[in-house]
Amino acid sequence: MKADKIDHIGIVVKSIEEKLDFYQKFLELELGGVEELPERGLKVAFLKVGDTRIELLEPTKDDSEISGFLEKRGEGIHHIAYHVDNIIEAIEKASIMGYRPLSKEPSIGAGGVKIAFLHPKTTGGILVELVEGDH
Repeated sequence: MKADKIDHIGIVVKSIEEKLDFYQKFLELELGGVEELPERGLKVAFLKVGDTRIELLEPTKDDSEISGFLEKRGEGIHHIAYHVDNIIEAIEKASIMGYRPLSKEPSIGAGGVKIAFLHPKTTGGILVELVEGDH
């Protein structure tokens, strides 16, 4: 199991629509699409920048998985996602090495890819997302 690239950088925002001006007009990044994930209480937008992407995350309900982050810390970088070829192997390796996965099984993220997160207390204060598959 080897991370072969940064898949994306996740940024929590209050409103994707309000931030698109900066990313599309100022930085001239290409919008790859906007997707609603109602089961997670999220709206996400991906913007291509070089060989990676920026993921804007907007909560769509008060108890979404990022609402607490937004309330406590405000808008900003939420996580760094690394692409792996085998997420099950990556979760197992993380567990063995003491990097605590937030779940034992991957879940499905935006674009239908398999994802898993590692607790920031075990990764130097950074929420790490592992991604298997292409968007």
